[in-house]
Amino acid sequence: MTDSCAVVLAAGKGTRMQSDLPKVLCPVVDRPMIHFVLDALEKAGIHRKIVVVGYEADQVRQALAGRKDDIEFVTQSEQLGTGHAVQMCRPALEKQTGPTIVVAGDSPLIQPTSLKKLLDHFVEFSPALLLGTLEKEDPTGLGRIVRDADGNFMGIVEQKDATESERAVKEVNMSTYLFQTPDLLQSLDMLSNDNAQAEYYLTDCARLLRESGRPVEALPVLQQCESLSINNPDELRLVDEKMRTMGYA
Repeated sequence: MTDSCAVVLAAGKGTRMQSDLPKVLCPVVDRPMIHFVLDALEKAGIHRKIVVVGYEADQVRQALAGRKDDIEFVTQSEQLGTGHAVQMCRPALEKQTGPTIVVAGDSPLIQPTSLKKLLDHFVEFSPALLLGTLEKEDPTGLGRIVRDADGNFMGIVEQKDATESERAVKEVNMSTYLFQTPDLLQSLDMLSNDNAQAEYYLTDCARLLRESGRPVEALPVLQQCESLSINNPDELRLVDEKMRTMGYA
């Protein structure tokens, strides 16, 4: 889809990484991890990329300066949540005619094949929002996908808010969101920071769009390798090892 756009969230420090580097510049397979995210987007046919920078923004810009793909930078001067990060992209998105995908810059195992499956489904069914999900044997700590008796998406429930039955759900949210751009902008306008962290969460867009009568879907097409998160040096080493066995080296 030549008119699609990606927003890559890359503003965080990653305090648990025990590094002065911005989290997305921590290396896996001898490259800053964000390069693998941008490579996957390019291979999936998503050529316009907006990278949201914040902590040590100049380092991130410099690390990506040699790339040949189409990258724009947006600055999130205060880290006020994922929703706030995408809100900073509003001027860059207002003239975007095609869909917008939002992904995390610290997810180097994101797969082009998964992104293509999401795009194909999105083109066929045209939801306001399509979430990329997967079934994880141990979903501890991740937001669960709640569905009704017919299998329709109902919402995302974070573990701390989940009932016992909801915690048993293995389908999880992996922070991969594909929006109709006007629906994204509308839902960003409705976001509130009325929560314990006083932050704006992108996950709230799913609920807000459903409440406004717009169709929201979740598609469990992500692969198991895409469930590997990087939040500390041990997880970074595990992902590095996994990527080497998969032939990334």
